[in-house]
Amino acid sequence: MKIHEKSNPYAGGMGHLFAAILLLISAVVLFVVSVDMAKDEVEGAGWGVLFAIVAIIAGVLWLSGLFVVNPNESKVLQLFGKYAGTASVPGLRWANPFMSKRKVSVRVRNFETGKLKVNDHQGNPIEIGAVVVWRVVDTAEALFNVNDFEDYVHVQSEAALRNLATQYPYDPAQAEGKKALSSHTAEISEQLRTEVQDRLAKAGVEVLEARISHLAYAQEIAAAMLQRQQASAVVAARTQIVEGAVGMVEMALDRLEERHVMSLDEERKAAMVSNLLVVLCSDRHTQPVVNTGTLYN
Repeated sequence: MKIHEKSNPYAGGMGHLFAAILLLISAVVLFVVSVDMAKDEVEGAGWGVLFAIVAIIAGVLWLSGLFVVNPNESKVLQLFGKYAGTASVPGLRWANPFMSKRKVSVRVRNFETGKLKVNDHQGNPIEIGAVVVWRVVDTAEALFNVNDFEDYVHVQSEAALRNLATQYPYDPAQAEGKKALSSHTAEISEQLRTEVQDRLAKAGVEVLEARISHLAYAQEIAAAMLQRQQASAVVAARTQIVEGAVGMVEMALDRLEERHVMSLDEERKAAMVSNLLVVLCSDRHTQPVVNTGTLYN
């Protein structure tokens, strides 16, 4: 059975404090006077002593009902095992002395899951960690619906992170136009927050933020994946260089023909294109060769 938070009809503590102190002072005075009267064998003195003792006990019990609620803190009240309500207004408060009062912090808290080793959507082993920021919003659910709400938050957050990591690939190149863990961090973090919140709703916890704090390939494949990424980067760079070089060669041939600088047959044009591509696409400085003869020698 779920238990939800409810306000307890607690009273302000200052009035009860002064009333209890006044009762104790009066009881002590009555006790002293009654004892003196008993020494003088005054009739009814024993009843005065008895009444004073009862009043002192009542005053002590009255004072024991006082408790303090600090800012961003709540006190969950129980009477003989039954949930009686939650006191959340800061200050000195008073409730039934026989009620137990358990402190629950409603401050904002955060924790880091640490590095979890999981397989991504493509089956690659990766290391992933997240930071979860949360707070208690329903003290009754936090205490009575789960065994230990702090441990519950930690376990469920790690479970949600593991589940999320298996739904997406690490590398955008393997995502096929969809989300990837390394390239869509904001969207993945928001989805993580939603999934963690769904798991923690029954514990009276609100998740304010959940974001990925660590993401990397596992050590056993990190070197291989680094080489793969480097190769992909080299291929992409070479592709861009070749595209630029072809454009420059085409532009050079068009300009030569437009300005009638020289007329080249197909064989010499092919040789010129080859030389220009070597010069433009080479990753090293080329060594020029000066032709001292004619164009065809």
